[in-house]
Amino acid sequence: MRILWSFARPHTAKLALALVLALAGSALGLAMPMVTKWVLDSLGEDRSLSGPIAALLVLMVLGAGVAFWQWTLLGALGERVVLDARESLVRRFLRATVPAITARPVGELVTRVTSDTVLLREAASSSVIGLINGAVMLAGTLILMGVLDLVLLGTTIAALAVVIVLFALLMPSIAKAQERVQEHIGRLGGVLEGTLRAIRTVKVSRAEERQSERLLTDARASAVHGVRAVRREATAWTIAWTGLQLAIILILGVGAWRVDQGGLEVSGLIAFLLYAFGLIDPITELSQNLTTLQSGMAAAQRIREVDALESEVDAPAVPARARVVDGGGPLLEMRGVTATYGPDLDPVVRKLDLAIPRRGHTAIVGPSGAGKTTLFSLFLRFLEPQEGEMLLDGVPYSHHGHEKLRERLAYVEQDTPIVPGTIRDNLLFSHPDATAEELDRVLRDVRLADRIDSLEAGLDTPLSSTSVSGGERQRIALARALLRTPDLLLLDEATAQLDGLTEAAIHDCIRSRAAEGAVVTIAHRLSTVVDADTILVMEAGRIRAQGRHAELLAADELYRELVAALSVPGSPPVTVGAERSDASADSRSGSRSA
Repeated sequence: MRILWSFARPHTAKLALALVLALAGSALGLAMPMVTKWVLDSLGEDRSLSGPIAALLVLMVLGAGVAFWQWTLLGALGERVVLDARESLVRRFLRATVPAITARPVGELVTRVTSDTVLLREAASSSVIGLINGAVMLAGTLILMGVLDLVLLGTTIAALAVVIVLFALLMPSIAKAQERVQEHIGRLGGVLEGTLRAIRTVKVSRAEERQSERLLTDARASAVHGVRAVRREATAWTIAWTGLQLAIILILGVGAWRVDQGGLEVSGLIAFLLYAFGLIDPITELSQNLTTLQSGMAAAQRIREVDALESEVDAPAVPARARVVDGGGPLLEMRGVTATYGPDLDPVVRKLDLAIPRRGHTAIVGPSGAGKTTLFSLFLRFLEPQEGEMLLDGVPYSHHGHEKLRERLAYVEQDTPIVPGTIRDNLLFSHPDATAEELDRVLRDVRLADRIDSLEAGLDTPLSSTSVSGGERQRIALARALLRTPDLLLLDEATAQLDGLTEAAIHDCIRSRAAEGAVVTIAHRLSTVVDADTILVMEAGRIRAQGRHAELLAADELYRELVAALSVPGSPPVTVGAERSDASADSRSGSRSA
């Protein structure tokens, strides 16, 4: 309830107004049986009916106006609560650390923004109002019943007591079932998202039926828990209706006896019966809102779990006078850096010392699992070191801040994921204020200008896996990075999917950029390695050797083995040791090597 209230608290004023409207509507409803008794008494005493009929009409009009106002107010408030929750989730996801996000299935996180927030809508707005209003209306109805006849009131309370006790026993099991439903829906979303991303692999592996069964396991489990929740809700409703029917039967029997004994007037019995029938409204409202509240609390718990995701936190910026301004020294340094992807996992890089000069091309080679991609994660501050220090311009990373640091770096991923939108959107993603001339320049540099001109919509073509090839997608990512003219350009095998002619153009881009700034590449092709100013050979999280191509050929056995694997006589260069991530890439990189 505390978690649920945290979503409703910013809207306390509107909730209070909605409660006042709900109570006003209940008061108008409670007045109706008394006015009906007034009508019956006027008939019995041969008095004018204009007064009570006018009162009934006034109550009807006022009730309709109050109901409309309350309905629209709570509807708008519910949507506001959902929007606030979604804003909170989206911002939390995008501000979280990369390991915190990648440790969970993407689809499971998406369900928290979509389906969980919908369950939150009614629970955080109208259900609380409905519970209070239902309780007040129930109490008011019982009080007015007592005014009419205490004996009949006792009969009614006895029947209701059984209903309330049984309801209280059923509520926890309904909440648990709803929580299990949402849990399995989240798992289903996560597995489905990953399956659809790898649909080609699924089909080639003839795994459609096996993967369907894996997906449907969670779907079936969700359905089982959903049916269980429905059965418990049906039991609760059946008890409520049966209890009301029993109360009305008892009221009719006892009330007829009271009228016969002269202890109650017929108009009083009719008014009491109207209140008895009116008990359906508050009891229905209470039961509906209790079940809605249970679902909402389960959703709120899942949404608030996102708060446990570790976020990127920046320390105060270092004073400008402390920064290196003379251009001397390396651009980026690592001093004794040790890093791991989790507290219980072995380090991926160990006691690493490294200096990246302000200009020139540095290539990183090594077998899978050597720590190459982890090095990029450290450069970009996706991963924080457990030991050692990283510096940019001689100033510790912690004083630069994530955003300011990444302003000076550009990164081209090996997988080159598509950013939703057009080709133009993707190119401008990091540099939204770039001019048309700048766009044209980088497209010509990566030899994409003619290809994009041939598309009917040009730069405004929606980017998808079918509109451009994998190599063209890779060049779009490189063009986006070059558009920023970064101090440090990081390329994770930027030529993996390119033909020979285009690869030569990309190498020209790398040489041109290296003349003005720093370029670091993870190299799986010999053509990327041979002309680098410095080559770092990594093994088991350490740099075992560094130098130029000829020097390493003469001095390092592992480098000679890598070059031999890259240099197959009579065939184009092939990739070796390709890794998507240092933690789990052996099988995928093996297929690339083969």
